[in-house]
Amino acid sequence: MFFVFIFFLVTKTSTLKGYSANQAIIFYLSFNLVDTMSQLLFREVYRFRGLVVSGELDGILIKPYHPFLRILIGGIDFLDAVMMGPYILLTAYFISQTAGITPSSLAIYILLLFNALAITAGFHIAVLALGIITTNVDHSVMIYRDVTAVGRFPIEIYREPLRWLLTFVLPVGIMMSFPSQGLFGILSLQGLIASFVVSIIFITLSLRLWRHALRKYQSWGG
Repeated sequence: MFFVFIFFLVTKTSTLKGYSANQAIIFYLSFNLVDTMSQLLFREVYRFRGLVVSGELDGILIKPYHPFLRILIGGIDFLDAVMMGPYILLTAYFISQTAGITPSSLAIYILLLFNALAITAGFHIAVLALGIITTNVDHSVMIYRDVTAVGRFPIEIYREPLRWLLTFVLPVGIMMSFPSQGLFGILSLQGLIASFVVSIIFITLSLRLWRHALRKYQSWGG
C-alpha cells in the first residue's frame, strides 16, 4: 500500500529533489530491500528478551559456537522471505527502465547494499547489548525502525544538520540512500569510501557495547 502511495506521489510530479520518478521509486525499493532483508536475517533479536529474563541465555553462552548464531540470525520470518521476491523483481524492473545505469554502477549498488546490511547488523547487535543491560528489546527495536523509516526517501530532502546526523551519526543515509546514489553515478569517491569507514566504525562500536553488556550480565538469579 505504501508503494502505491509512493508511486502516485512521484509519478504526478516531474522530480523529487532533482530525482526522476523512476529514481525516487528505486530509492524506496532499495530501502525495502535492506529493511526486509535485515528483518529476514535478524528476526531472532525480537525474541531475545525472553532468553534474558528466563535465564536461557546461560545455555547459549556456554555452547561451543558463537552466540550470534542463535540470538542474532537464529530465526527467519517466512513472510519476509516471501516479500523479498517481489521487491527484487520490482527493483530490477525499475533499474532496467532507468537511463544511465552501467555495469560498474550496478556493481557499486550491490556492494553498497551489502554494506547497508552490515550496518543493520551493527544496529541489531547494539539492540542485543541493550537487551542484556536493560532486559528490554522491544523499545530499542521500534526506535531503530522509526529512525530507519526516514530512509524511504532520498536523504537530500532533509535539512542540515539533520541530514549530516542521519548520514554519519545514525548512518541511515549510508544504509538507504548511498546504494541508489551509487547506482545513479552521483556518489562521490569520498562518499563511497566514507560509507565503508562508517560501517566498520559502527560495527566495531556495536561489538564493544556487546562485550560490555556481557560483563554486566548476571545470569540466573542476578
